[in-house]
Amino acid sequence: MVERKEERPSTGKPATGAPSGPQARKPWVKKTPVEVVLEQIAKQEAKVNDMREELKKEERELQKLQQAKKVLEAT
Repeated sequence: MVERKEERPSTGKPATGAPSGPQARKPWVKKTPVEVVLEQIAKQEAKVNDMREELKKEERELQKLQQAKKVLEAT
């Protein structure tokens, strides 16, 4: 059996020129380990807050369904 090599585009040069103007990439700034951890904490806090909001919505929906169940059982 002969193995086939997958053709991959070369990564040497981009096909189009480097972007210029307002769409140019920001220069990379090295972060300290403390900054990285603080950023992770902030992201986790935001994620937890979003999940709490979603939980509140789901609990309201559950209450509505339970009230409907009571009405249906009463008839």
